[in-house]
Amino acid sequence: MAVDYLVIVVYLAGMLAMGWWGMRRARSKSEFLVAGRRLGPAMYSGTMAAIVLGGASTIGGVGLGYQYGLSGAWMVFTIGLGLLALSVFFSARIARLKVYTVSEMLDLRYGGRAGVISGLVMWAYTLMLAVTSTIAYATIFDVLFDMNRTLAIVLGGSIVVAYSTLGGMWSITLTDMVQFVVKTIGVLLLLLPIAVVKAGGFAEMKAQLPTEYFDPLGIGGETIFTYVLIYTFGMLIGQDIWQRVFTARSDRTARWGGTVAGTYCLVYAVAGAVIGTAAKVLYPNLASADDAFATVVKDELPIGVRGLVLAAALAAVMSTSSGALIACATVANNDIWSRLRGIVRPEGERQHDEVKDNRVFILLMGLAVIGTAIALNDVVQALTVAYNLLVGGLLVPILGGLLWKRGTAQGALASVAVGGLAVIGLMAAYGILANEPVYYGLLASLAAYLVVSLASRPTDAAVLAAWRERLAGRAPAHDNASETVSEQVPAAQ
Repeated sequence: MAVDYLVIVVYLAGMLAMGWWGMRRARSKSEFLVAGRRLGPAMYSGTMAAIVLGGASTIGGVGLGYQYGLSGAWMVFTIGLGLLALSVFFSARIARLKVYTVSEMLDLRYGGRAGVISGLVMWAYTLMLAVTSTIAYATIFDVLFDMNRTLAIVLGGSIVVAYSTLGGMWSITLTDMVQFVVKTIGVLLLLLPIAVVKAGGFAEMKAQLPTEYFDPLGIGGETIFTYVLIYTFGMLIGQDIWQRVFTARSDRTARWGGTVAGTYCLVYAVAGAVIGTAAKVLYPNLASADDAFATVVKDELPIGVRGLVLAAALAAVMSTSSGALIACATVANNDIWSRLRGIVRPEGERQHDEVKDNRVFILLMGLAVIGTAIALNDVVQALTVAYNLLVGGLLVPILGGLLWKRGTAQGALASVAVGGLAVIGLMAAYGILANEPVYYGLLASLAAYLVVSLASRPTDAAVLAAWRERLAGRAPAHDNASETVSEQVPAAQ
């Protein structure tokens, strides 16, 4: 295992080195939170694919393939569909807004009264998303080093917190590009063909397994519908995803770069399901489907390759974890804490202080994530709570604001409150993993938005006019002052 250990140690050291490099580049709020809004198509596509394809997509995707066969691809496939929909229909408009958070978008659209409550819901979502990614370190480090669960979470979480705190989005972008390459090589180019060959090829897999393992809809229509509702729509509105859209240097980059990333996700989904199906042939009696990935890697791959594929699993977890962490800290500082304090600093102090403040919040949120991850055991429940709150509470007011000019601030606030409370109550009544909370919570949110918006006065014409100007990219963004420093540096390709 010495060679495998060396591969992992070099990989982790490289992540920290990039964090240090990113610290030197993050000189303004814009640089720190959205990489100066200067990412070109190559870096944008790689980092976007990296953040959406996390531990759940890699380890969980293989586990679903082990349990259901090829139809196990649907969870990750719906993530790819969501990213494609976001990129084709919404990303250009989102990029032109030149904001930092989803709540700022809601304030622009509805007149400045929807930010704090929507920020609280988004903060809860991003926190739980970061927690679920951090919990996954325990599985990977257990395979690598037979490490205690708590120590594994602290080690993996600390590395992510360190490079994210040092360089913000620049560090995360650089590490995500490396993680994208490592995942592509480790999972698509190495693990996939090796697993299929070890299982005897597709002909042998079909001979060994029931026919339903090769039915594209074998996982069930209701399950697929739930995946679409949670993951496809979740991709449209998550702060972690939007914050990556904000890094694009142009609306064209956001549209086409995101389309490439979404297509990559579809390929990754099928690959994970095939690997899981091969694992079912090789190890038909595993105690848990989620053990399939680690078992194949540990028992079937040669020395060195094993280390690279385990590094790919770490890359998948770290990319989602770091993206969720900076999103959580951005929301906590910009949407909640800054509004509650109401402090306005002199313009000359703004850039330096805001970078420092956001760096402090990443550190604080990182410590909170590590502590929560140690206390929780069930990744699936934590992730379900996160997405139920996001979709049930924020989908309607966000998409309504983008698509329906009659929506009002009162309708948006009612939608967030009713949808969020309905989801929480229904999870308590039906159980966290039930489908009913997100179904009925979303319907309640939609009803509240429509009824209250139609019953209240239309949004002020001046607010809508300013909103249209920002959507068209004609109005100045509030961070233009911080952009002037970065404009001297060429855009990242």
